[in-house]
Amino acid sequence: MDKVGILYHPKVDAAYNKAKDLQQFLSSRGVSAWLSSAWETEQARAQMKDTELLLSVGGDGTILRAAQVVVPGKTLITGINLGTLGFMTELSADEAELELPNLLAGKGWIDERAMLEVQLGDKVFHALNDAVVARGAFARLVHVEARIDGQLLTTYRADGVLVATATGSTGYSLAAGGPILHPQSRDMVLAPIVPHLSLAYSLVLPPTSVVQLNIKAVHQPSLSIDGHINLALSNDAAVNIKLSTSTIRFLRIHPRTAFYRSLELKLKGKK
Repeated sequence: MDKVGILYHPKVDAAYNKAKDLQQFLSSRGVSAWLSSAWETEQARAQMKDTELLLSVGGDGTILRAAQVVVPGKTLITGINLGTLGFMTELSADEAELELPNLLAGKGWIDERAMLEVQLGDKVFHALNDAVVARGAFARLVHVEARIDGQLLTTYRADGVLVATATGSTGYSLAAGGPILHPQSRDMVLAPIVPHLSLAYSLVLPPTSVVQLNIKAVHQPSLSIDGHINLALSNDAAVNIKLSTSTIRFLRIHPRTAFYRSLELKLKGKK
């Protein structure tokens, strides 16, 4: 590899320091390496041309921002964990310099993950984890009419409704009572958030499904994409969600079975 990007969490000093160390490490081996805050999406995108690998230094939230920098491109991402759980990260801070030469030499494998395409009016967004329609600042239920492939499923009365990918199934979706999907699954999860006297269970939907969420709320609701793109909605908005044609590709070095081995530990909050 000739060009590598490094994104770091700007609020974590250890992440910036590690990113600088990695930049120097790569430069000493003749690899061009650029550095950017993960919160400066446009600045990072401007440097993506010919970037073959994007290192994300932080936690899962930093990887979600890295995905927004990459999409719709195919640049590989490797996460270096300085966060709490690190479901998507690959290397610990101590492993980074040890394993990075192996990844640069092509010894890793590619873990391809599905994304969602979320349409609101004429705007289109992509989500690696989830799209969440929810109540806004007021603690009032929203009514969300859910249609799947044009057919009415139900009208949820809840704090909100989310649609998650397999990657997102270990995040907010899990907290809302959804199942854990295998990371390579292209299925989607539809789950209500704190439902009240309405359909309370989650559904696993096939990759061909198109979900339409029609919102009815007295107070202004919101749409959240991967937890960091947040938009105010009109109280009669319609959000359409389906599987994206874009994917995110992680470059990994640990065995493919590591997901199963580490699942219980990560769910208990252990790195």
